[in-house]
Amino acid sequence: MRNQSHFTADATGAIPIHVLTPSMLEASLKGELLAHATWLKACGFRATAGKVQYLPGTDGGVAGVVFGVGRDEDAFQCAALPGLLPDGRYRLATVPAGRSGTMLALAWAMGHYRFSRFKGADKPKDGPVLAWPADADRAQVLRVADGLFLARDLVNMPANEMGPAELAAAALQLAAAHGATSSVIEGRQLLEKDFPLVWAVGAGSTRAPRLIDLRWGEARHPRVTLVGKGVCFDSGGLDIKPSSAMLTMKKDMGGAAAVLGIAHMVMDAKLPVALRVLIPAVENSISGDAYRPGDVFRSRKGLTVEIGNTDAEGRLVLADALAEADAEAPDLLICMATLTGAARVATGFDLPPFFTQDDALAGELSAAAARESDAMWRLPLWRGYGELIESKVADLTNSPGSPNGGAITAALFLERFVEKAKSFAHFDIAAWNDRARPGRPIGAEAQAIRAIFSVLQSRHGRRQ
Repeated sequence: MRNQSHFTADATGAIPIHVLTPSMLEASLKGELLAHATWLKACGFRATAGKVQYLPGTDGGVAGVVFGVGRDEDAFQCAALPGLLPDGRYRLATVPAGRSGTMLALAWAMGHYRFSRFKGADKPKDGPVLAWPADADRAQVLRVADGLFLARDLVNMPANEMGPAELAAAALQLAAAHGATSSVIEGRQLLEKDFPLVWAVGAGSTRAPRLIDLRWGEARHPRVTLVGKGVCFDSGGLDIKPSSAMLTMKKDMGGAAAVLGIAHMVMDAKLPVALRVLIPAVENSISGDAYRPGDVFRSRKGLTVEIGNTDAEGRLVLADALAEADAEAPDLLICMATLTGAARVATGFDLPPFFTQDDALAGELSAAAARESDAMWRLPLWRGYGELIESKVADLTNSPGSPNGGAITAALFLERFVEKAKSFAHFDIAAWNDRARPGRPIGAEAQAIRAIFSVLQSRHGRRQ
Protein backbone atom coordinates (compact mmCIF):
# COMPACT_ATOMS: atom_id res chain seq x y z
CA MET A 1 0.00 0.00 0.00
CA ARG A 2 1.53 3.26 -1.16
CA ASN A 3 0.28 5.42 1.73
CA GLN A 4 1.94 3.51 4.59
CA SER A 5 4.98 5.80 4.46
CA HIS A 6 2.85 8.73 5.63
CA PHE A 7 2.24 7.08 9.03
CA THR A 8 4.21 5.60 11.89
CA ALA A 9 3.31 3.29 14.74
CA ASP A 10 5.89 4.97 16.99
CA ALA A 11 4.70 8.18 18.65
CA THR A 12 7.90 8.64 20.65
CA GLY A 13 8.97 12.27 20.51
CA ALA A 14 6.12 13.15 18.12
CA ILE A 15 5.11 16.81 17.99
CA PRO A 16 1.52 17.26 19.23
CA ILE A 17 -1.09 18.77 16.91
CA HIS A 18 -4.08 20.48 18.47
CA VAL A 19 -6.98 20.69 16.02
CA LEU A 20 -9.38 23.34 17.26
CA THR A 21 -12.64 25.05 16.42
CA PRO A 22 -13.19 28.60 17.75
CA SER A 23 -15.57 27.20 20.38
CA MET A 24 -12.82 24.84 21.63
CA LEU A 25 -10.14 27.52 21.81
CA GLU A 26 -11.09 29.20 25.10
CA ALA A 27 -11.19 25.95 27.05
CA SER A 28 -7.91 24.82 25.48
CA LEU A 29 -6.17 28.04 26.50
CA LYS A 30 -7.12 27.26 30.11
CA GLY A 31 -6.23 23.60 29.77
CA GLU A 32 -3.69 21.80 27.58
CA LEU A 33 -2.53 25.03 25.94
CA LEU A 34 -2.24 27.10 29.14
CA ALA A 35 1.54 27.37 28.86
CA HIS A 36 1.18 28.89 25.40
CA ALA A 37 -1.96 30.97 25.98
CA THR A 38 -0.08 34.28 26.05
CA TRP A 39 1.78 33.38 22.86
CA LEU A 40 -1.38 32.37 20.97
CA LYS A 41 -3.22 35.50 22.04
CA ALA A 42 -0.26 37.65 20.97
CA CYS A 43 -0.26 35.89 17.58
CA GLY A 44 -3.98 36.56 17.19
CA PHE A 45 -4.81 32.89 16.74
CA ARG A 46 -8.60 32.42 16.57
CA ALA A 47 -8.86 28.88 15.15
CA THR A 48 -10.17 30.11 11.82
CA ALA A 49 -10.22 27.49 9.08
CA GLY A 50 -6.79 26.66 7.68
CA LYS A 51 -4.85 28.78 10.18
CA VAL A 52 -1.74 27.09 11.60
CA GLN A 53 0.38 28.33 14.49
CA TYR A 54 3.60 26.81 15.80
CA LEU A 55 4.20 26.66 19.55
CA PRO A 56 7.77 27.54 20.55
CA GLY A 57 9.74 25.13 22.70
CA THR A 58 12.22 26.04 25.39
CA ASP A 59 15.01 24.60 23.25
CA GLY A 60 14.17 26.84 20.31
CA GLY A 61 12.37 24.08 18.47
CA VAL A 62 8.69 23.44 17.80
CA ALA A 63 6.88 22.23 20.92
CA GLY A 64 3.53 21.80 19.19
CA VAL A 65 1.20 22.88 16.42
CA VAL A 66 -2.23 24.47 16.71
CA PHE A 67 -4.47 24.19 13.66
CA GLY A 68 -7.82 25.87 13.18
CA VAL A 69 -10.72 24.25 11.37
CA GLY A 70 -13.29 27.00 11.81
CA ARG A 71 -16.74 25.54 12.33
CA ASP A 72 -15.38 22.15 11.21
CA GLU A 73 -17.70 22.00 8.22
CA ASP A 74 -15.08 20.34 6.01
CA ALA A 75 -14.25 16.86 7.28
CA PHE A 76 -10.97 16.96 5.37
CA GLN A 77 -9.72 20.36 6.54
CA CYS A 78 -6.83 18.57 8.27
CA ALA A 79 -5.65 17.38 4.86
CA ALA A 80 -3.98 20.80 4.60
CA LEU A 81 -1.53 19.89 7.37
CA PRO A 82 0.99 17.77 5.41
CA GLY A 83 1.53 20.75 3.10
CA LEU A 84 1.92 23.21 5.98
CA LEU A 85 4.20 21.31 8.35
CA PRO A 86 7.95 20.76 8.08
CA ASP A 87 9.24 17.21 7.93
CA GLY A 88 9.01 15.40 11.23
CA ARG A 89 6.89 13.07 13.33
CA TYR A 90 3.54 14.31 14.60
CA ARG A 91 0.60 13.05 16.66
CA LEU A 92 -2.96 14.28 17.12
CA ALA A 93 -3.32 15.59 20.67
CA THR A 94 -6.65 17.45 20.50
CA VAL A 95 -9.42 16.95 17.94
CA PRO A 96 -13.01 18.19 17.60
CA ALA A 97 -15.73 15.99 19.07
CA GLY A 98 -17.18 13.55 16.56
CA ARG A 99 -14.07 13.37 14.39
CA SER A 100 -12.84 9.78 14.34
CA GLY A 101 -9.21 8.86 14.09
CA THR A 102 -10.03 6.95 10.91
CA MET A 103 -11.39 10.04 9.17
CA LEU A 104 -8.55 12.25 10.41
CA ALA A 105 -5.93 9.74 9.29
CA LEU A 106 -7.60 9.52 5.87
CA ALA A 107 -7.47 13.31 5.65
CA TRP A 108 -3.75 13.16 6.46
CA ALA A 109 -3.20 10.61 3.68
CA MET A 110 -5.22 12.69 1.21
CA GLY A 111 -3.11 15.71 2.04
CA HIS A 112 -0.05 13.89 0.74
CA TYR A 113 -1.50 13.26 -2.72
CA ARG A 114 0.52 14.69 -5.59
CA PHE A 115 0.51 13.68 -9.23
CA SER A 116 4.23 13.98 -9.88
CA ARG A 117 4.92 11.34 -12.54
CA PHE A 118 6.24 13.92 -14.99
CA LYS A 119 7.88 16.33 -12.53
CA GLY A 120 11.43 14.94 -12.74
CA ALA A 121 13.74 16.58 -10.19
CA ASP A 122 10.82 18.58 -8.78
CA LYS A 123 9.04 15.53 -7.38
CA PRO A 124 7.82 16.21 -3.84
CA LYS A 125 9.46 14.55 -0.85
CA ASP A 126 7.65 12.17 1.48
CA GLY A 127 6.91 14.99 3.92
CA PRO A 128 5.82 14.77 7.58
CA VAL A 129 4.53 11.53 9.10
CA LEU A 130 1.69 11.02 11.55
CA ALA A 131 1.57 8.60 14.46
CA TRP A 132 -1.53 6.48 13.99
CA PRO A 133 -4.44 7.78 16.10
CA ALA A 134 -5.44 5.21 18.70
CA ASP A 135 -8.95 4.76 17.28
CA ALA A 136 -7.96 4.68 13.60
CA ASP A 137 -8.80 1.61 11.53
CA ARG A 138 -5.44 1.43 9.82
CA ALA A 139 -6.37 -1.12 7.18
CA GLN A 140 -9.47 0.86 6.25
CA VAL A 141 -7.54 4.11 5.91
CA LEU A 142 -4.89 2.56 3.69
CA ARG A 143 -7.28 0.65 1.41
CA VAL A 144 -9.52 3.68 0.90
CA ALA A 145 -6.60 6.05 0.32
CA ASP A 146 -4.99 3.61 -2.11
CA GLY A 147 -8.27 3.21 -4.00
CA LEU A 148 -8.66 6.99 -4.20
CA PHE A 149 -5.09 7.50 -5.36
CA LEU A 150 -5.35 4.72 -7.96
CA ALA A 151 -8.40 6.38 -9.51
CA ARG A 152 -6.85 9.86 -9.34
CA ASP A 153 -3.62 8.71 -10.95
CA LEU A 154 -5.46 7.05 -13.83
CA VAL A 155 -7.51 10.16 -14.55
CA ASN A 156 -4.55 12.53 -14.20
CA MET A 157 -2.50 10.60 -16.76
CA PRO A 158 -2.35 12.43 -20.10
CA ALA A 159 -4.23 10.73 -22.91
CA ASN A 160 -1.06 9.90 -24.84
CA GLU A 161 -0.04 7.77 -21.84
CA MET A 162 -3.51 6.44 -20.97
CA GLY A 163 -5.27 5.05 -24.02
CA PRO A 164 -7.51 1.97 -24.20
CA ALA A 165 -4.51 -0.39 -24.12
CA GLU A 166 -2.97 1.31 -21.08
CA LEU A 167 -6.30 1.40 -19.25
CA ALA A 168 -6.69 -2.31 -19.91
CA ALA A 169 -3.17 -2.93 -18.62
CA ALA A 170 -3.95 -1.03 -15.41
CA ALA A 171 -7.11 -3.08 -14.86
CA LEU A 172 -5.26 -6.34 -15.49
CA GLN A 173 -2.50 -5.29 -13.10
CA LEU A 174 -5.10 -4.62 -10.40
CA ALA A 175 -6.73 -7.98 -11.09
CA ALA A 176 -3.41 -9.80 -10.79
CA ALA A 177 -2.60 -8.04 -7.51
CA HIS A 178 -5.80 -9.38 -5.94
CA GLY A 179 -5.96 -12.79 -7.59
CA ALA A 180 -8.90 -11.82 -9.81
CA THR A 181 -9.49 -13.18 -13.30
CA SER A 182 -9.59 -10.84 -16.26
CA SER A 183 -10.12 -10.80 -19.99
CA VAL A 184 -10.12 -8.22 -22.77
CA ILE A 185 -12.07 -8.21 -26.04
CA GLU A 186 -10.11 -6.08 -28.48
CA GLY A 187 -10.65 -4.43 -31.84
CA ARG A 188 -12.84 -6.24 -34.38
CA GLN A 189 -13.41 -9.02 -31.86
CA LEU A 190 -15.97 -6.62 -30.42
CA LEU A 191 -18.09 -7.15 -33.54
CA GLU A 192 -17.60 -10.92 -33.40
CA LYS A 193 -18.59 -10.96 -29.72
CA ASP A 194 -21.56 -8.63 -30.35
CA PHE A 195 -20.52 -5.32 -28.81
CA PRO A 196 -21.37 -3.16 -31.84
CA LEU A 197 -21.74 0.17 -30.05
CA VAL A 198 -18.37 -0.10 -28.33
CA TRP A 199 -16.82 -0.83 -31.72
CA ALA A 200 -18.69 1.98 -33.49
CA VAL A 201 -17.46 4.65 -31.08
CA GLY A 202 -13.88 3.38 -31.01
CA ALA A 203 -13.45 2.57 -34.71
CA GLY A 204 -12.37 6.10 -35.60
CA SER A 205 -9.17 5.86 -33.58
CA THR A 206 -5.92 4.09 -34.44
CA ARG A 207 -5.97 2.87 -30.83
CA ALA A 208 -8.26 -0.14 -30.89
CA PRO A 209 -11.30 -0.15 -28.58
CA ARG A 210 -11.63 -2.78 -25.88
CA LEU A 211 -14.05 -4.29 -23.40
CA ILE A 212 -12.30 -5.06 -20.10
CA ASP A 213 -13.86 -7.73 -17.90
CA LEU A 214 -12.63 -8.41 -14.34
CA ARG A 215 -14.08 -11.02 -11.97
CA TRP A 216 -13.31 -11.72 -8.32
CA GLY A 217 -14.95 -13.64 -5.49
CA GLU A 218 -17.09 -16.73 -5.21
CA ALA A 219 -20.11 -17.26 -7.45
CA ARG A 220 -22.28 -18.23 -4.46
CA HIS A 221 -21.97 -14.74 -2.97
CA PRO A 222 -24.21 -11.77 -3.87
CA ARG A 223 -23.44 -10.45 -7.35
CA VAL A 224 -22.11 -6.89 -7.44
CA THR A 225 -21.28 -5.55 -10.90
CA LEU A 226 -19.57 -2.23 -11.61
CA VAL A 227 -19.61 -0.65 -15.07
CA GLY A 228 -17.37 2.34 -15.79
CA LYS A 229 -17.12 4.59 -18.83
CA GLY A 230 -13.60 4.34 -20.25
CA VAL A 231 -13.45 7.01 -22.96
CA CYS A 232 -9.74 7.70 -22.74
CA PHE A 233 -10.01 10.86 -24.79
CA ASP A 234 -13.10 12.50 -26.23
CA SER A 235 -12.62 14.81 -29.19
CA GLY A 236 -16.38 14.84 -29.69
CA GLY A 237 -15.93 12.86 -32.89
CA LEU A 238 -17.25 14.45 -36.08
CA ASP A 239 -19.36 16.72 -33.86
CA ILE A 240 -16.02 18.01 -32.65
CA LYS A 241 -15.68 19.86 -29.38
CA PRO A 242 -14.17 23.35 -29.25
CA SER A 243 -10.53 23.29 -28.20
CA SER A 244 -11.30 24.71 -24.75
CA ALA A 245 -13.66 21.81 -24.04
CA MET A 246 -10.98 19.26 -24.97
CA LEU A 247 -8.43 20.46 -22.42
CA THR A 248 -9.69 18.14 -19.67
CA MET A 249 -11.00 15.32 -21.85
CA LYS A 250 -8.37 12.95 -20.53
CA LYS A 251 -10.78 12.69 -17.59
CA ASP A 252 -13.52 11.14 -19.73
CA MET A 253 -12.44 7.72 -18.46
CA GLY A 254 -13.15 8.87 -14.90
CA GLY A 255 -15.97 6.35 -14.51
CA ALA A 256 -13.59 3.50 -15.34
CA ALA A 257 -11.04 4.85 -12.86
CA ALA A 258 -13.73 5.15 -10.19
CA VAL A 259 -14.94 1.55 -10.50
CA LEU A 260 -11.34 0.29 -10.40
CA GLY A 261 -10.85 2.26 -7.19
CA ILE A 262 -13.96 0.65 -5.68
CA ALA A 263 -12.83 -2.76 -6.91
CA HIS A 264 -9.52 -2.34 -5.10
CA MET A 265 -11.31 -1.50 -1.85
CA VAL A 266 -13.72 -4.43 -2.17
CA MET A 267 -11.00 -6.95 -2.96
CA ASP A 268 -8.60 -5.63 -0.33
CA ALA A 269 -11.36 -5.86 2.30
CA LYS A 270 -12.22 -9.36 1.03
CA LEU A 271 -15.94 -8.61 1.07
CA PRO A 272 -18.03 -11.73 0.44
CA VAL A 273 -19.36 -10.68 -2.96
CA ALA A 274 -19.08 -11.97 -6.50
CA LEU A 275 -17.54 -8.86 -8.03
CA ARG A 276 -17.52 -8.10 -11.73
CA VAL A 277 -16.09 -4.98 -13.36
CA LEU A 278 -16.85 -4.11 -16.99
CA ILE A 279 -15.11 -1.21 -18.74
CA PRO A 280 -15.66 -0.26 -22.38
CA ALA A 281 -12.37 1.46 -23.22
CA VAL A 282 -12.30 3.61 -26.36
CA GLU A 283 -10.99 6.82 -27.84
CA ASN A 284 -13.60 8.98 -29.57
CA SER A 285 -11.57 10.24 -32.48
CA ILE A 286 -11.95 11.43 -36.06
CA SER A 287 -11.00 9.57 -39.23
CA GLY A 288 -12.59 8.01 -42.28
CA ASP A 289 -13.75 5.18 -40.00
CA ALA A 290 -15.43 7.47 -37.47
CA TYR A 291 -19.15 7.07 -36.94
CA ARG A 292 -21.40 9.86 -38.19
CA PRO A 293 -24.46 11.84 -37.11
CA GLY A 294 -27.47 10.07 -38.59
CA ASP A 295 -25.93 6.60 -38.47
CA VAL A 296 -28.04 3.83 -36.96
CA PHE A 297 -26.55 0.91 -35.05
CA ARG A 298 -27.97 -2.16 -33.42
CA SER A 299 -26.90 -2.54 -29.80
CA ARG A 300 -25.96 -5.72 -27.96
CA LYS A 301 -29.43 -5.71 -26.40
CA GLY A 302 -31.02 -5.57 -29.83
CA LEU A 303 -32.34 -2.03 -29.56
CA THR A 304 -31.39 0.20 -32.47
CA VAL A 305 -29.86 3.60 -31.82
CA GLU A 306 -29.77 6.63 -34.10
CA ILE A 307 -26.72 8.84 -33.68
CA GLY A 308 -27.94 12.36 -33.10
CA ASN A 309 -24.54 13.60 -31.92
CA THR A 310 -21.18 11.85 -31.93
CA ASP A 311 -20.26 13.75 -28.76
CA ALA A 312 -22.84 11.70 -26.82
CA GLU A 313 -20.62 8.64 -27.11
CA GLY A 314 -20.43 7.60 -23.46
CA ARG A 315 -23.99 6.33 -23.25
CA LEU A 316 -23.37 4.24 -26.37
CA VAL A 317 -20.40 2.29 -25.05
CA LEU A 318 -22.08 1.95 -21.67
CA ALA A 319 -25.24 0.57 -23.29
CA ASP A 320 -23.44 -2.52 -24.58
CA ALA A 321 -21.55 -3.00 -21.31
CA LEU A 322 -24.74 -2.63 -19.25
CA ALA A 323 -26.57 -5.14 -21.44
CA GLU A 324 -23.79 -7.66 -20.82
CA ALA A 325 -23.78 -6.93 -17.08
CA ASP A 326 -27.57 -7.14 -16.85
CA ALA A 327 -27.68 -10.56 -18.52
CA GLU A 328 -26.39 -12.11 -15.28
CA ALA A 329 -29.12 -10.43 -13.21
CA PRO A 330 -26.73 -9.04 -10.59
CA ASP A 331 -28.03 -8.18 -7.15
CA LEU A 332 -26.55 -4.70 -7.54
CA LEU A 333 -25.48 -3.02 -10.77
CA ILE A 334 -23.66 0.32 -10.52
CA CYS A 335 -22.71 2.49 -13.48
CA MET A 336 -20.25 5.38 -13.18
CA ALA A 337 -19.52 7.85 -15.94
CA THR A 338 -18.45 11.37 -16.78
CA LEU A 339 -21.59 11.42 -18.87
CA THR A 340 -23.11 14.88 -19.24
CA GLY A 341 -22.28 18.54 -18.95
CA ALA A 342 -25.89 18.93 -17.88
CA ALA A 343 -25.06 17.24 -14.59
CA ARG A 344 -22.40 19.86 -13.91
CA VAL A 345 -24.87 22.65 -14.71
CA ALA A 346 -27.44 21.07 -12.37
CA THR A 347 -25.29 20.36 -9.31
CA GLY A 348 -21.77 21.68 -10.02
CA PHE A 349 -18.46 19.88 -9.84
CA ASP A 350 -18.56 19.05 -6.12
CA LEU A 351 -21.94 17.33 -5.99
CA PRO A 352 -22.35 14.46 -8.49
CA PRO A 353 -25.93 13.36 -9.12
CA PHE A 354 -27.03 9.75 -9.00
CA PHE A 355 -30.13 8.02 -10.32
CA THR A 356 -31.95 4.93 -9.10
CA GLN A 357 -35.49 3.59 -8.83
CA ASP A 358 -34.50 1.72 -5.65
CA ASP A 359 -35.54 3.97 -2.75
CA ALA A 360 -33.84 1.76 -0.18
CA LEU A 361 -30.54 1.92 -2.06
CA ALA A 362 -30.91 5.68 -2.48
CA GLY A 363 -31.35 6.02 1.28
CA GLU A 364 -28.25 3.92 1.96
CA LEU A 365 -26.19 5.95 -0.50
CA SER A 366 -27.35 9.29 0.90
CA ALA A 367 -26.62 8.16 4.47
CA ALA A 368 -23.17 6.92 3.44
CA ALA A 369 -22.46 10.18 1.61
CA ALA A 370 -23.14 12.11 4.82
CA ARG A 371 -21.25 9.64 6.99
CA GLU A 372 -18.16 9.58 4.76
CA SER A 373 -18.31 13.24 3.68
CA ASP A 374 -18.46 12.03 0.08
CA ALA A 375 -21.06 14.28 -1.53
CA MET A 376 -23.74 13.12 -3.95
CA TRP A 377 -27.35 14.06 -4.70
CA ARG A 378 -30.23 11.98 -6.02
CA LEU A 379 -31.95 13.21 -9.18
CA PRO A 380 -35.12 11.63 -10.58
CA LEU A 381 -35.47 9.12 -13.40
CA TRP A 382 -38.47 11.13 -14.58
CA ARG A 383 -40.58 8.95 -16.88
CA GLY A 384 -42.17 12.00 -18.47
CA TYR A 385 -38.92 12.63 -20.35
CA GLY A 386 -38.84 9.15 -21.83
CA GLU A 387 -40.27 10.31 -25.15
CA LEU A 388 -37.26 12.61 -25.60
CA ILE A 389 -34.93 9.65 -26.19
CA GLU A 390 -37.19 8.10 -28.84
CA SER A 391 -36.09 8.27 -32.46
CA LYS A 392 -38.22 8.55 -35.60
CA VAL A 393 -36.03 6.07 -37.46
CA ALA A 394 -34.74 3.80 -34.67
CA ASP A 395 -35.72 2.62 -31.21
CA LEU A 396 -33.65 5.30 -29.47
CA THR A 397 -31.58 8.40 -30.15
CA ASN A 398 -28.40 9.15 -28.25
CA SER A 399 -29.05 12.90 -28.41
CA PRO A 400 -32.52 14.25 -27.57
CA GLY A 401 -33.69 17.29 -29.48
CA SER A 402 -34.26 19.23 -26.26
CA PRO A 403 -31.22 20.43 -24.27
CA ASN A 404 -33.22 20.46 -21.03
CA GLY A 405 -32.89 17.74 -18.39
CA GLY A 406 -29.84 16.31 -20.12
CA ALA A 407 -28.54 14.35 -17.17
CA ILE A 408 -31.97 12.76 -16.68
CA THR A 409 -32.47 11.81 -20.33
CA ALA A 410 -28.98 10.28 -20.40
CA ALA A 411 -29.82 8.21 -17.32
CA LEU A 412 -33.13 7.15 -18.89
CA PHE A 413 -31.21 6.04 -21.99
CA LEU A 414 -28.92 3.84 -19.90
CA GLU A 415 -31.83 2.40 -17.94
CA ARG A 416 -33.31 1.04 -21.18
CA PHE A 417 -30.46 -1.47 -21.24
CA VAL A 418 -31.09 -2.77 -17.71
CA GLU A 419 -34.00 -5.14 -17.02
CA LYS A 420 -32.85 -8.08 -14.93
CA ALA A 421 -30.62 -6.46 -12.29
CA LYS A 422 -32.31 -6.48 -8.91
CA SER A 423 -31.06 -2.96 -8.18
CA PHE A 424 -29.46 -0.38 -10.47
CA ALA A 425 -27.82 2.99 -9.83
CA HIS A 426 -26.11 5.37 -12.25
CA PHE A 427 -23.64 8.08 -11.15
CA ASP A 428 -22.93 11.05 -13.43
CA ILE A 429 -19.60 12.20 -11.98
CA ALA A 430 -17.26 15.02 -12.96
CA ALA A 431 -14.14 13.05 -11.89
CA TRP A 432 -12.44 16.44 -11.53
CA ASN A 433 -11.84 19.18 -8.97
CA ASP A 434 -12.21 22.56 -10.62
CA ARG A 435 -10.94 24.30 -7.48
CA ALA A 436 -8.48 23.34 -4.78
CA ARG A 437 -9.56 22.31 -1.29
CA PRO A 438 -7.60 20.51 1.46
CA GLY A 439 -6.72 17.04 0.20
CA ARG A 440 -8.47 17.70 -3.10
CA PRO A 441 -6.12 19.55 -5.47
CA ILE A 442 -7.26 20.79 -8.86
CA GLY A 443 -7.36 17.79 -11.15
CA ALA A 444 -8.63 14.25 -10.92
CA GLU A 445 -11.11 13.21 -8.25
CA ALA A 446 -12.65 9.84 -7.43
CA GLN A 447 -16.11 11.04 -6.58
CA ALA A 448 -18.65 8.89 -4.74
CA ILE A 449 -16.40 5.84 -4.44
CA ARG A 450 -15.92 6.08 -0.68
CA ALA A 451 -19.68 6.26 -0.11
CA ILE A 452 -20.36 3.38 -2.52
CA PHE A 453 -17.73 1.24 -0.81
CA SER A 454 -19.22 2.15 2.56
CA VAL A 455 -22.61 0.85 1.39
CA LEU A 456 -21.04 -2.37 0.13
CA GLN A 457 -19.12 -2.77 3.37
CA SER A 458 -22.25 -2.17 5.43
CA ARG A 459 -24.19 -4.71 3.39
CA HIS A 460 -21.56 -7.40 3.06
CA GLY A 461 -18.94 -6.91 5.75
CA ARG A 462 -18.41 -5.84 9.31
CA ARG A 463 -17.99 -2.08 9.40
CA GLN A 464 -15.29 -1.04 11.85
